[in-house]
Amino acid sequence: MQSRITCPRESRDAIKEALLQLERDQARQGSTSSSVRSSPFQFRRWARSWSQKGGKMSKRGRGGSSGNKFRMSLGLPVGAVVNCADNTGAKNLYVISVKGVKGRLNRLPAAAVGDMVMATVKKGKPDLRKKVMPAVIVRQRKPWRRKDGVFMYFEDNAGVIVNPKGEMKGSAITGPIGKECADLWPRIASAANAIV
Repeated sequence: MQSRITCPRESRDAIKEALLQLERDQARQGSTSSSVRSSPFQFRRWARSWSQKGGKMSKRGRGGSSGNKFRMSLGLPVGAVVNCADNTGAKNLYVISVKGVKGRLNRLPAAAVGDMVMATVKKGKPDLRKKVMPAVIVRQRKPWRRKDGVFMYFEDNAGVIVNPKGEMKGSAITGPIGKECADLWPRIASAANAIV
């Protein structure tokens, strides 16, 4: 069964045009060698993989986020305890997994500013404790380099509790949040009082 390609219209048109040109060249040459006969299929396979890789998808498949994020230093591995920066009643969050990380044997998945993690509340309201919930990291102490050459870091590690779509459970955020997080999560950006 052949999978359907979903890519922008201009990319599909370019692929179709290249396939037609390839078939025209084959007809003009009149050769029926196996290598030439298999080339349209090979091109189609390349085109499919190219369209899947080149789409405007986020790097780690975040739900509810918009766009890509530049590679940055990962400062919060699984097992990290971060402050909860919203007004839900949770005091801290214990990171148990990072969304979208494929990983490698014996390497702990780690998160950075803007990443969605699965976390539990260790201190806070009893109705929030002992439940696994999604959260987004908004600050980290580990310095990371931005594209303009500036190295950034915050004075604490912090996250906010969200739903799987990226909408905040609370209504306010204490302290500043990173620009990387604000670019990816518009609902968090609208609740922040400072973006740096």
